[in-house]
Amino acid sequence: MGNDVKPTYTLDERGEVCPVPDVDTRRKLKEMKSGEILEVLIDYALSKERIPSGVKEIGGEVISIEEIGPSEWRILIKKL
Repeated sequence: MGNDVKPTYTLDERGEVCPVPDVDTRRKLKEMKSGEILEVLIDYALSKERIPSGVKEIGGEVISIEEIGPSEWRILIKKL
C-alpha cells in the first residue's frame, strides 16, 4: 500500500536517535493540513515504535511502515 502513496513532505531522520525523529515528526505533522502525507525515513529501530504511537495523539494515522534497507524504515503518516 505504501508504495502507491505519494508523500506531500519527506523528513529524512536517518542518523538521528530518539527523541529527535519523534519530535521532528510531531512538529511537522502539526504544521500539515488534513489529508497531506508525511514520509519519515529512519534508521533507529526504537523510532519505528515511538513515532507511530506519538502521531496518534496529534491527529495522525500511520499508513504503512516498510523496511527499505538493512536497519532502515519508511513510515507514511496521513494527517487527519
